[in-house]
Amino acid sequence: MKIRLILLTILLGLNFVCANPPAKKRILVYTKNGKGYVHKNIAASVVALKKIGEANNLIVDVSDDPSVMTIENLAKYSCLVFSNTCNDIFDTEEQKQAFAGYIQRGGAFVGIHSASDSERSWPWYTKMIGGKFKRHPAFQSFEIKVIDKNHPATSKLPEVWKKEDECYYMDELNPSIQVVLAADLRTVNDSEKGVYPGRIFGDYFPLAWFHEFEGARVFYTALGHDSKDYSDPVYIQHLTGGILWALGKNPKEKQSKRD
Repeated sequence: MKIRLILLTILLGLNFVCANPPAKKRILVYTKNGKGYVHKNIAASVVALKKIGEANNLIVDVSDDPSVMTIENLAKYSCLVFSNTCNDIFDTEEQKQAFAGYIQRGGAFVGIHSASDSERSWPWYTKMIGGKFKRHPAFQSFEIKVIDKNHPATSKLPEVWKKEDECYYMDELNPSIQVVLAADLRTVNDSEKGVYPGRIFGDYFPLAWFHEFEGARVFYTALGHDSKDYSDPVYIQHLTGGILWALGKNPKEKQSKRD
């Protein structure tokens, strides 16, 4: 009799789970570019991010309209992904404050490539994303060293990843960032390397990192200039790991449970 009751309880529990599946997390892919250079990779990045969403049970919304930056609208999202945004990406102070409020309430953020070249005159944004784009040498093949093999964004990468990309140099790096990938500058052809970064970072320069910022999980990768990256399984694994880390054990969810 006890065995039957246990089996019945298990079956009822399974039926409840099937009838009430966990709600899918929703992410917003934001691609706004202000006046200036606009990457040609945006369409390819959107396709790739939608596929990442499908593979990981995520709802993916896409917009390049700053009007989505309201407190009410952002509350729907478990993560904001700024894919190759550049220059001024907000129209009003209210939009900037809605975005900052989302982060401060424990949201999650992923920045891709030129997201670090966005809102360069807003110090808070630079501190949040982890650094500000300064310049890059010509697009070329160079070696990337995995600094942290335990992070989801790097766990499936080789110890040394040889890749064609723009080797971004940034300044105003937030000292709280935890670097997971770094460019081996000895393999980068750059006649102005002595000017910047010079010897500040030795033989390696940070390319991807994570940190917790004002309650939010933030992941950034400088890689992803070429449209072909967004069909490259290795790069997709890197990007997927960053997004899943940002979503995982979200401080926002912990806060709601305490409340």
